[in-house]
Amino acid sequence: MSKTILVVEDDDSIGSLLVDALSQETAYTTILVTDGLQALRVMCTLKPCLVITDYLLPYMDGIELFDRVHAMAAMANVPTILMSADMPEKEVGKRDLIGLAKPFELDELLDTVEDLLERSA
Repeated sequence: MSKTILVVEDDDSIGSLLVDALSQETAYTTILVTDGLQALRVMCTLKPCLVITDYLLPYMDGIELFDRVHAMAAMANVPTILMSADMPEKEVGKRDLIGLAKPFELDELLDTVEDLLERSA
């Protein structure tokens, strides 16, 4: 089974940047979807090793997506990085989430990804 990172980002340029960087810098397959509903559909057939999600998304925000994903028994331990220019600190603090402020440093993101994937391996 191929190890997969699921990126949920509705901004095309940021989504493309993340997919390119993760594809080049990790051994993982990276899948990009643009909203929470697409993410949930993908996770019905595929369990990602890591989810990287924007906070502000169409249909549901990143916190609601996290809650819905982690309510599924098979997904309860999937690490998640939440990215936002306006971080909902209180909500992030209540959950086992990593918050990453936008704009982010690509190296910081890649280090965080590597750290989370090593811990969950």
